[in-house]
Amino acid sequence: MGQVFAPGCALMIHKPELAERLQAWLGLDEHLTCCHHDPKLPAGTEVINVCPGCDRRYREDYPGVTTVSLWEVLAASDAFPFPDYGGAEMALLDACPTRTQARVHEAVRTLLARMNIRVVEPRNTRERGTCCGDSAYGQVPVEKVKELMARRAGEMPREDVVVYCVSCVKSMHLGGRKPRHLVDLLFVEATPAGVCEPEAWHAQIDAFISEH
Repeated sequence: MGQVFAPGCALMIHKPELAERLQAWLGLDEHLTCCHHDPKLPAGTEVINVCPGCDRRYREDYPGVTTVSLWEVLAASDAFPFPDYGGAEMALLDACPTRTQARVHEAVRTLLARMNIRVVEPRNTRERGTCCGDSAYGQVPVEKVKELMARRAGEMPREDVVVYCVSCVKSMHLGGRKPRHLVDLLFVEATPAGVCEPEAWHAQIDAFISEH
């Protein structure tokens, strides 16, 4: 069974240089065709994904292709140089596309423990987790989307919030929290909010999808 690494459009917008470092560590070919399009991969290919949306689409939409999250791969590794955050307390926002995927929830928490980060769980977490608000974009007015983001951010029991979805970065920032993307934590980098307004952010995503 062959493997490819799919960093996903959001990470390629957020931190393409970290996608390159991950690819080099994995030693795999990079797959940049967006998960909204037929990947045209050989049957039996396993896609290592970073994005929760990619995880769901490769799992559900493309027969013959399997997928595994980068978090699961890293959690099973003894070779990655995990940094030490000295027991820092951070909240954790589980991405809604992984709501039924306990394997992802466990792997993420394993990685945070290996980085010596103490997770302070919000009330709604894992399979009970509620969306950061971004998935409502296009269904309700933008101001309502931002209200949902602020409400979810307000549920976080710490200012620093670990996320593993770039759209969650935008939501937590707009909601007044400090997002810490898991990829950034792995490489001891700050998490810039970047373009946050929902219309502008989705325009960036749509452009990448069209080009890839």
